[in-house]
Amino acid sequence: MRNICVKCSFCGTAYHGFQRQNNSVAVQNVIEASLTRITKADVHINGCSRTDTGVHAREFYFSFRTDSPIPCSGLVKALNSILPGDIAVSGCTDMDDGFHARYSCKGKEYEYMIYNAAVRDPFLDNRALHYPYKLDTDRIAVAGKYLTGRHDFSSFCGYDGLKEDNVRTVTDLRVSRDADMVSVFISADGFLYNMVRIIIGTLLDVNEGRREPDDMPLLLEKKDRCCAGDTAPAYGLYLNRVFY
Repeated sequence: MRNICVKCSFCGTAYHGFQRQNNSVAVQNVIEASLTRITKADVHINGCSRTDTGVHAREFYFSFRTDSPIPCSGLVKALNSILPGDIAVSGCTDMDDGFHARYSCKGKEYEYMIYNAAVRDPFLDNRALHYPYKLDTDRIAVAGKYLTGRHDFSSFCGYDGLKEDNVRTVTDLRVSRDADMVSVFISADGFLYNMVRIIIGTLLDVNEGRREPDDMPLLLEKKDRCCAGDTAPAYGLYLNRVFY
């Protein structure tokens, strides 16, 4: 059996996240159906991450096992010929037997996009959060720096996502602006359920003066979801890079 890793990207607007769903359409459902059609055998894929409904991915990896002799270049071509326009495959590699798209992953980078202009842009609908108020990128960057390092992020986890171990290491949190588009990049060795979106909601509280930048250490110490900000909408979130 071959162990294959595929690199893809997708717009998540039409999907209930990446992970396979029984009663709704997820990205995994669509890719597995396409691979089954191509290889003439049932295929189960393992994704590098779960994503929420509406979240996008610029870089996403999945792995699967198959006895199909179709070369990687042929699989890429075949997949792109039948996948819908909001999913694309850009690479395919035969891996050693121990590789697993999820468990071999060392970390990820997410980007959250905020369109900071008075009037919304219809071409960014479901692609970025429209935030029409003044956004002080320096202020939220200062707050974000308190979240870097190794911490218990229970305060920044959705109520249904808490685990026995909620400690994660955030290696980088930076804020950039290009004209009206503000991006918050967060890299970590792993993420809790809704972690990035709750961080963004909390940073917007800081921007609006409801919290101070140096409140972040106390929020971490509380380990209580009620202490952090709202969960930002999913459609502004992109899985940007995956590290192996």
